[in-house]
Amino acid sequence: MNANTPLDALVDSVLAALQRPGVFMEFGLLLIAVLFGWWLDRRYRVRHRALAAVGRSGARRLGEGGLLRLVFPLGALLVVTLGRALLRHWHETHLLDVAVPLFISMGVVRMVVFALRQAFPPSDWLAAAEKIVSLVVWAVLALHIVGWLPELIAGMESVQFAIGAQQLSLWLIFQGALTVLLTLLFALWLSGLIEQRLLRSTSLNPSLQLVFSRISKAALILVAVLIALPLVGIDLTTLSVFGGALGVGLGFGMQKIAANYVSGFIILLDRSISIGNMVSVGGDRGVVSHITTRYTVLKGLNGVEVLVPNETLVSSVVQNETFTDTRMLLPVDVQVSYGSDLDLAMSIMVEEAARQPRVLKEPAPKAYLVNFADSGINLRVGMWLGDPREGSLGVISEINLAVWRRFREAGIEFPFPQREVRILSPLPAITGQVPAASA
Repeated sequence: MNANTPLDALVDSVLAALQRPGVFMEFGLLLIAVLFGWWLDRRYRVRHRALAAVGRSGARRLGEGGLLRLVFPLGALLVVTLGRALLRHWHETHLLDVAVPLFISMGVVRMVVFALRQAFPPSDWLAAAEKIVSLVVWAVLALHIVGWLPELIAGMESVQFAIGAQQLSLWLIFQGALTVLLTLLFALWLSGLIEQRLLRSTSLNPSLQLVFSRISKAALILVAVLIALPLVGIDLTTLSVFGGALGVGLGFGMQKIAANYVSGFIILLDRSISIGNMVSVGGDRGVVSHITTRYTVLKGLNGVEVLVPNETLVSSVVQNETFTDTRMLLPVDVQVSYGSDLDLAMSIMVEEAARQPRVLKEPAPKAYLVNFADSGINLRVGMWLGDPREGSLGVISEINLAVWRRFREAGIEFPFPQREVRILSPLPAITGQVPAASA
């Protein structure tokens, strides 16, 4: 490494500039640039809040949100660039030359972080990714200022290896990863816009909205990779070996995963199960709260969420209680003694069922005599609920309590199990001796 590095030259020029009277003009211009960027940022934020209160489309709000993060660095950069062009006619502008890449790096960091926040839901790893992006951008800027960036690039280019007929280097791989990352971020940001637009559509079924959003996301990611790799000179045919290995893995070790993904798209396309349906599969029952391409989430009435593989929903019998009709018939069984007034008991059961606020008025509750059992007569009142996803145990409990109170007042008895035991007379005792065997 040379003794006189670009950093040393920059420091020497800055120290020399500090000894000239013109340096105060550069400091003043930097202060004006910062104040102008701050003023422009505050003014744009006030306008953005006013327009958001009125109501704007999702795509426009997203675009304005991205521009909001660039107002300060772009405003300051504009003032610095114009001022540097004017001051160069009288003296050198070393301080302004340093300020330009700083403001550019600030804008890059803010835009990448904004794209990450729009592409992914809030999580712990997202905050870590934002720190990593900021660190990488500022590290590249620092390497550029100190003059080590060209040497680092040359060192990475010197490390070369071949994959098939393709000659690769560390610098080429780094460029490819960075290009793929940027194109993926753009693809995810664009898929987020498409998903928001689809979710706001009232003419599409929710299942179709999920299908189209996921297909568009997968297609955009694939297109981003196919575009990014050739841009840096990587031949896509070199990835054929990885594609073959992936195909073998899908054929042998990932059959269930592939089947779940295909089943997920089948469920979303045929609309047999939609978000909000009350379904029962096997011993699990709950409301469908989320459908992914691999599994479906059932939220039970007790708050427990069950993850059901999509292949299970396709290949087994599923009871969808709200498939075409959200109403559900709820029976409540009561047994009365044989000496009870059946007409009065059945009318009480109908009245108490009709008093429940969740029971539909049409069709009205109706009582039935089910059968004559060993200990009493089995009665049943049938009623319709319009919101089965809210559960039925509370309604059954309220009706049972009300019927029990009314039956006590009316003298209607609940029978106890009855068994008839007959005691037969004992058999006569067997007397006598067994004759001895003859000799």
